[in-house]
Amino acid sequence: MDTEASHGSLPYVSGTGRPVPEVEPELVERWRAGGGELVELLSQVRERFGGVAAFRLGPAPTVLVTDPQAVQHVLARHPERYVKRSHRARVLIGDGVLSATGAAWKRQRRLLQSQFTGTGMQRYEQRITGAARTTAERWGEYARTGQTFDVGREMRHFALDAIWRALTGHPLDDGTERELAAVQAVATALPTLPADVTDAQEAVAADLARIDAVARHAIEAARSGAAGPDGPGLLHVLVEAAAEHPEYTDRLIRDELVTLLVAGHETTATTLTWLYLLLDTYPAAREQALAAGGEGSAQRRQAVQALVHETLRLYPSAWILPRHAAEDDTLGGYAVEAGTDLLVCPYLTHRDPELWADPEHFDPGRFLTPNGRPTHPGAYFPFGIGPRACLGVQFALRESTVLLEHLLPDHTLAFSSTPAKAVYGITVRPDGPTPAALVPPRR
Repeated sequence: MDTEASHGSLPYVSGTGRPVPEVEPELVERWRAGGGELVELLSQVRERFGGVAAFRLGPAPTVLVTDPQAVQHVLARHPERYVKRSHRARVLIGDGVLSATGAAWKRQRRLLQSQFTGTGMQRYEQRITGAARTTAERWGEYARTGQTFDVGREMRHFALDAIWRALTGHPLDDGTERELAAVQAVATALPTLPADVTDAQEAVAADLARIDAVARHAIEAARSGAAGPDGPGLLHVLVEAAAEHPEYTDRLIRDELVTLLVAGHETTATTLTWLYLLLDTYPAAREQALAAGGEGSAQRRQAVQALVHETLRLYPSAWILPRHAAEDDTLGGYAVEAGTDLLVCPYLTHRDPELWADPEHFDPGRFLTPNGRPTHPGAYFPFGIGPRACLGVQFALRESTVLLEHLLPDHTLAFSSTPAKAVYGITVRPDGPTPAALVPPRR
């Protein structure tokens, strides 16, 4: 691997490390001419120079980070040196915890963190199970009638129902679901919106107004003390926080609500959709999971969780994590100057053949057998690592596992067609519909 070529064009801090290797401009120009996805360029950069390398889309270089030790250095060990500047979804989530920085972020994360760990998760168990049962009942009707349905839409309905119950204590009703379709509409539009925040907001103003109306109604209901059938939800925690923390205005509560809706349903729905597409290609993986112990056993649960983890390896919740160097540093022996933009890429780390055997193959057994996967924390991080790792990891894994425990034993999908490629936006999602019908499972 050539680690010396072309490095002279990258800013270099004397005495702190070698210059970061930078790919030749011709490679970038060929990629531009081909009109490919960014991930295609990043893959070529990694193949050319390895886990820390640079490329230019503008006048300044961007550093790609995929090496596990470098990943851990940036995200976990020195987050104060490598900071988030502006979240791509800010037009949608405002100042919610995903986009907040500094003291505001620490305060917001502290409030929410206890809700998604340990005893905090126990209060959501019944709500997640309720959403899973509702989906299982609907799939039972599909099986009886032979109706074709869109798997991606089903997974979005389930995940939105689960997070809505967690937030409000109420099951998701049809009217709320229709209005919250605007969340996905804005999220899908984000990559094409104008760079100017005001122009971007105007471009999706109608959808933002629908989202704001749902949020306003939910906040008013929580403030009135009206609990849902499952009791008060996480929204009540945010409303009560306003009594002691004046910064929790209705706008910030709205931003946190929308942040939790986006983070709590879109990523889970996408993961579950990919999982079923993968099972269509690798049907033996379903049989192996169901053969592990009986219903409700620890072995069965571990096997189902392995299906989820292997799906997240191939299609991590956040496929790319932008950071900005706040100060000079040495990363993997290379000099990184303050002001440099970095892209940490779980998608490529998870598919690195030097870390994962046969990385393009769907093999849940990696997460069930000793030494089946790399143990370095920077080698598998579908939800990020370090202080800015996703708050809802346990919630996402739990709802995915519970739904699959309800659906896998009784239903097998037969897709009418499958998407030919993926779209790399905020998440990696299938490019197109996923129509399917249910067929009797093999016994």
